[in-house]
Amino acid sequence: MLLIAMCVGITFHRFFAWFEPITPYLIFAMLFITYCKIGLKDIRFERFHFYLLAIQLLGSVAIYITLAPLNPIVAQGAMICLLAPTATSAAVITGMLGGDVASLTAYSILANLGVAICGPLFFSVVGSHTGLPFFTSFFLILRQVGPLLILPLVFAGIIERIAPYLHGQIRKRQSLSFYLWALALTVVIAKTISFIIDQPTSGFWVEISVGGCALAICLFQFYIGRKIAGHYHKTVTGGQGLGQKNTVLAIWMSQSYLNPIASIGPGAYVIWQNIVNSYQLWRRQHKSDSGSQ
Repeated sequence: MLLIAMCVGITFHRFFAWFEPITPYLIFAMLFITYCKIGLKDIRFERFHFYLLAIQLLGSVAIYITLAPLNPIVAQGAMICLLAPTATSAAVITGMLGGDVASLTAYSILANLGVAICGPLFFSVVGSHTGLPFFTSFFLILRQVGPLLILPLVFAGIIERIAPYLHGQIRKRQSLSFYLWALALTVVIAKTISFIIDQPTSGFWVEISVGGCALAICLFQFYIGRKIAGHYHKTVTGGQGLGQKNTVLAIWMSQSYLNPIASIGPGAYVIWQNIVNSYQLWRRQHKSDSGSQ
């Protein structure tokens, strides 16, 4: 499905780029369906969650400050790859790898809340709204990003309490989130490709640099997430929580609030993180097959 979504977005980029305005609604629906999968009363935040969140938020600031003197666009692309919260599909991969799905979901909620609060602050300083007064820019972005990331959690909790049957039916149909993700990925890839094609060829090395930084950041996040969470016997959870990103959200935020070329970062991250996940799943299956012989 990943390959099909990306190929369709690339091939028919002019057509699907027109649907870019629906991306926030697709992200909202994906998060809502995902949050309906869990009972909010069962969520437990753990110490290592806050360590991972610190890396996600402070690391995005550090990488931007480090790279901005070299190239602001590359710095923005790298920053968004660190700042983006955990993917809605991370729980599925975590379960397949034998990790703690409940703990991963708790971190996903924490990461989304962190981005909802800090994202507008970061974008107000380094993004496309820097010409506005700081607080005007901050509240403008907060008004758009905050509800997108927080309201799905609120609505899921309300539905669980006042309409448990409906909540249960949504909970049984988690595959809907997968198809919404595929559609959203098609749209954001189409928008990214359309923008790249319309750019002058002189920006080629900037685009290559953004994609290369995305690879380095992807490998770093999977590694450091596993390393930190390993001390709490949650190695898989930490790796997936920090390394597997909601790239659809990251691309949309890049195109909305940063230089659109920066969206190449999370666009490339889609490929890198799925290569890492494919390797992890192959390795686990290989060990399982070897153990059964």
